Amino acid sequence: MNHFKSILQTLGLVVLVALGLALWMAIPILMLGLVILLIGWLLLSRGGQQTLAITWSGLSTLPQRLGATSVIVVGIAGVVGVLIALLAMAAGFEATLKQAGSTDTAIVLRAGADAELSSGLDRNTTTLITQGPGILRDAQDHPIASAEVVVIANVPQRSTGTDANVEVRGVSPEVWSLRPNATIIAGRRFQPGLREMIVGRGALSQFAGLELGSVIELNNQQWNVVGVFATGDTHESELWGDAESVAAAYRRNAFQSVTVRLTGPEAFDTLKAALSSDPRIKVDVETTRDYYSKQSQQLTNTIRALGTGVAIIMAIGAVFGALNTMYAAIAARAREIATLRALGFAAVPVVVSVLLEAMLLALLGGALGAGIAYALFNGYSVSTLGANFSQVVFQFQVSPELLLQGLQWSLTIGFLGGFFPALRAANIPVTVALREL
Repeated sequence: MNHFKSILQTLGLVVLVALGLALWMAIPILMLGLVILLIGWLLLSRGGQQTLAITWSGLSTLPQRLGATSVIVVGIAGVVGVLIALLAMAAGFEATLKQAGSTDTAIVLRAGADAELSSGLDRNTTTLITQGPGILRDAQDHPIASAEVVVIANVPQRSTGTDANVEVRGVSPEVWSLRPNATIIAGRRFQPGLREMIVGRGALSQFAGLELGSVIELNNQQWNVVGVFATGDTHESELWGDAESVAAAYRRNAFQSVTVRLTGPEAFDTLKAALSSDPRIKVDVETTRDYYSKQSQQLTNTIRALGTGVAIIMAIGAVFGALNTMYAAIAARAREIATLRALGFAAVPVVVSVLLEAMLLALLGGALGAGIAYALFNGYSVSTLGANFSQVVFQFQVSPELLLQGLQWSLTIGFLGGFFPALRAANIPVTVALREL
């Protein structure tokens, strides 16, 4: 009966700890509050003073057990580094796509199309779209709209020399007013009606043969690269040319999308209602922010799930490493702990001191892993396959939030690795420990 009661108590304790850790991970501000409470308790209470004394005694023995403690530090550094790197990849990809959108621009696709490559709009439809209400007009009273042709071309990657899909976008002359963030950083703009291309800065960094002044072959036709542009978003992964020239080269008589600049965010509903109710056309209308957010959602969720899954697997190994290290430390210090208990030190300071030692080592490992991840991956440029089956060039983003999340993980691993050894230390009978050593 007593054995069964002990099992129930242990299970209840495990559940309570699990719930506490779940709250710890879900509410970052809780971590700060707990740290403040712990510091106050350590400095202002008798038990806290005892805890500091025991913790300092344990930390002073670290040079003698450097090999064992390095297991905790290195293991947790690996967990945090991998987690932050994968989450930084997801954050960078998502940010790159989202930056291409805004609430005062809208994109129009064929009804039912989920991406530009699966859409098709004939010329009559594009004309009706650009005449819709709520579209901003320039000084010449022309609608600021770009009917665009989107095709895929094979271009060799710089790193491997193998072909990869690059998005070629045929744009209208109004694209510079539509996307004012697009600026020429080398060369000049393409001239309408000519086989001229400008390449995005990201595409230039990742793919070969796109240098200013080079000639590239698209659909068995020669195109001159006359400029390099920057946008700060996913469009930097593309090649731009005149829409009519691209359509002629690829024998297209339709456009994939029409992007328009609105008079303001409030004009979106007016435009959407007008186009959706027009019986002559069947189209879907979204703000570009919503469109590009959806394009990034699937891949970012996949990367985050993969990163979290890998980190959990690695964290389990790190927890066992911490458990072994801390159990060995408790066994080596059993006589010391028993002596302290005999001198009147309570069980709580013993438990907290062991937890503090484990979490300080974990924090050191977390800071090491976060620092390595930041140094290696923040701003690191890569490319991956996007929703239009073309390569999207983006940069890893190691944000302060991700660094904080990594430290949360490290402290959680340290807590789990030190919790049960701490209970073991507090429950060692004083007479038994003194007799054994």
